[in-house]
Amino acid sequence: MPTFCCFWSSYLVQKFDCEESTQVLSVPPVDKCFGIMVSRSYSNLLDLASGASPTFGRERKTLPRVATVAGVLSELDDDNSNSVGSDAPSSISMDRMIIVGNQLPLKSHRSDNGQWSFSWDDDSLLLQLKDGLGEDVEVIYIGCLKEEIHPNEQEDLAQTLLETYKCVPAFITPELFSKFYHGFCKQHLWPLFHYMLPLSPDLGGRFDRSLWQAYVSVNKIFADKVMEVISPDDDFVWVHDYHLMVLPTFLRKRFNRVKLGFFLHSPFPSSEIYRTLPVRDELLRALLNSDLIGFHTFDYARHFLSCCGRMLGLSYQSKRGYIGLEYYGRTVSIKILPVGIHIGQLQSVLNLTGTESKVAELRDQFRGRTVLLGVDDMDIFKGISLKLLAMEQLLIQHPDKRGKVVLVQIANPARGRGKDVQEVQSETTATVSRINETFGRQGYKPVVLIDTPLQFYERIAYYVIAECCLVTAVRDGMNLIPYEYIICRQGNEKLDATLGLNTLTPKKSMLVVSEFVGCSPSLSGAIRVNPWNIDSVAEAMDSALIVSEAEKQLRHEKHYRYVSTHDVAYWARSFLQDLERACRDHLRRRCWGIGFGLGFRVIALDPNFRKLSVDHIVSAYKRTKSRAILLDYDGAMVLPGSISNTANTEAVGTLKSLCRDPKNVVFIVSGKDRKTLVEWFSSCERIGIAAEHGYFLRPNHEADWETCVSVPDFDWKQIAEPVMQLYTETTDGSTIETKESALVWNYQFADPDFGSCQAKELLDHLESVLTNEPVSVKSGQHIVEVKPQGVNKGIIAEYLLSTMRQKGMLPDFVLCIGDDRSDEDMFEVIMSAKDSLSQVAEVFACTVGQKPSKAKYYLEDTTEILRMLQGLANASYQANRNAPAASQRVIFAENK
Repeated sequence: MPTFCCFWSSYLVQKFDCEESTQVLSVPPVDKCFGIMVSRSYSNLLDLASGASPTFGRERKTLPRVATVAGVLSELDDDNSNSVGSDAPSSISMDRMIIVGNQLPLKSHRSDNGQWSFSWDDDSLLLQLKDGLGEDVEVIYIGCLKEEIHPNEQEDLAQTLLETYKCVPAFITPELFSKFYHGFCKQHLWPLFHYMLPLSPDLGGRFDRSLWQAYVSVNKIFADKVMEVISPDDDFVWVHDYHLMVLPTFLRKRFNRVKLGFFLHSPFPSSEIYRTLPVRDELLRALLNSDLIGFHTFDYARHFLSCCGRMLGLSYQSKRGYIGLEYYGRTVSIKILPVGIHIGQLQSVLNLTGTESKVAELRDQFRGRTVLLGVDDMDIFKGISLKLLAMEQLLIQHPDKRGKVVLVQIANPARGRGKDVQEVQSETTATVSRINETFGRQGYKPVVLIDTPLQFYERIAYYVIAECCLVTAVRDGMNLIPYEYIICRQGNEKLDATLGLNTLTPKKSMLVVSEFVGCSPSLSGAIRVNPWNIDSVAEAMDSALIVSEAEKQLRHEKHYRYVSTHDVAYWARSFLQDLERACRDHLRRRCWGIGFGLGFRVIALDPNFRKLSVDHIVSAYKRTKSRAILLDYDGAMVLPGSISNTANTEAVGTLKSLCRDPKNVVFIVSGKDRKTLVEWFSSCERIGIAAEHGYFLRPNHEADWETCVSVPDFDWKQIAEPVMQLYTETTDGSTIETKESALVWNYQFADPDFGSCQAKELLDHLESVLTNEPVSVKSGQHIVEVKPQGVNKGIIAEYLLSTMRQKGMLPDFVLCIGDDRSDEDMFEVIMSAKDSLSQVAEVFACTVGQKPSKAKYYLEDTTEILRMLQGLANASYQANRNAPAASQRVIFAENK
């Protein structure tokens, strides 16, 4: 059991600008030993030690003294008492942005005398995006440092970083960080998101629950750090990348109204790949606790939406160019925009004297030869070996290129570690040696491999002199190498002079880009290739070399125009504008949290849409004397899509109890056929039944069936049924339900995506062939239905209320319960039927689940519906038992 030490001190720190680029902190040298320190956010050490939910209690957030943290926390954070559900208004104007990433945008160095020095990391995307936020937006960074910091130094160092750089470091013990980063992130998420399945222990390894626990724990630590500095009503939070995918759940649990965006910088795999992850639902639900989720490409977003549909049953809508997912009353927006580069930084490096000197050196080194350039990390997904094999093929197929073309391959150090990295290094070295031995000669090497770290200006110099840039990654989230190459090829006057170019001559460049990288869709002038097809890549390389100068110039101009206008500042500004738009509803919606652990989510509802209180409706029920009750059966009283051939015994028993009360008129309104409904509810003698969405009506068991709409014939079925049969044969899992008045095509058990696509096609097809028929064609939840015009559940509500009024029984209590779009017609009728109701009538229109509806109330599921109806039945039983014996009224006894 580790010893925990908490720091409870806090004080206010005034805002100020950082004036120095480097801060030095004097700390005495210490030995390498690691303890555990816990954030002030934890108020109960026993909770922390046991893995239960810590309690977070902070009011207005200033910039506090930052404490340290570590330890593995349980993912089952079940205490919901800290969930904030306040209706207090919040401001939407952006004054402060909290940017959360795995690493802080800082460089650190420790001198021999024990002093730490820090400076901004200009290459960090988190720092570069600040250019798009505006000068008046204060930015706070939260992340890890690249260096290990001894626990004795952590608190003072953290305070210095906060005051000097407005950075909040998350200190994580080496063991926990290794499990989190090198374990779960690089062993599970990174390979899976790049389409590599752990088919054997050597390929990423089997799923390790302890690594997942470490991942959750580190995300919890980051959440604590956000909570130490956030002002939830004012601040925006922007979380970056797959390292922190469950962080949104922890933040949403503490602050239901937090304004939260998430951007994924890696690919998101197809559902067939993603569904193999054992914690797939937890990650999806965690991401859905964001207000805005960003992706580089439409493919990544499409895969994410498909996963949400197939695994969580969620559907998305596109409206006026914005894509949104409805999730428990909240709209989670989807943003598709590839990140850009920091052009100012590149241009400043291009202007350096060192860059000019390096360009001159490379010009002389490769004089008379055409340079092809590859810049990649040394990992298995960058396709370095495929590029080398394509170069080898080029030299074999085009002997005239030997001695004239050079491939310079810059191999950056791998970010991960493991056997696969070593294999890539060995294969790369061996392939380069083989090509150079086969095609090289005195003074000429076809492939120049640079596997030692380069200064940024040196890499820039290679961009400047390269005629073509090659990116052959087999899977990459974005890859900004082509963007950097385009800007560097634009050059400047000094570099033009060094290369002997006319400044007025249009610049030129060529790109060969894998179709599996995120930047490919935005580079329409590039030659796109399948990197696995070696011959195709070799042909593309040859095409890039022989294309005309004019075409090279046109392609370069097109790319430069895009890259220069879609830089990192544009990307950040666009994302934050959408984040502000996505958070506007926070001001007017009521929010509260439900669920345990990583299943936590927030329900956000319109102020006028609220959960139906059983006590409230029972109280109203007891006060009233003339009650109209309309109940949908499928989805309201039994689970939707139930395949049971018998009625729910509990539901039937409750209905019988309600029907015994002479003050009640109870109607079952269903889409099922009348034969089935009669069998199910034959024991309820006084119940009214409306079958097939109101086409057939029977006020009670003694009355005859009647139709609510006059239909001369059903000849249209002979047209519609063959069309439905065609789609049934081509859509596995779909069925046709033939009713007396309607035809229903059901695709509930078909593939969700294909079924939805086929339903849209069928809807259009039926509308086309039935244009002149007196029918309506409508789509519903997993169905397409054809029925006579004018048939809907609303006519049953009108019939019931008008009949009661004619008998002098103005209803003073109306209850209507439904679960889908077909029930909205009933809701609309009873909500607007003032003339048919008593002046003091209480109306309860209740839908099942939280969703847009004309009803003003909701209950979560069928269990809550039955519990509420049982409460009404019990009230009737008590009233009848206490009341003196009286004759029973029989309503609707006669055959209409």
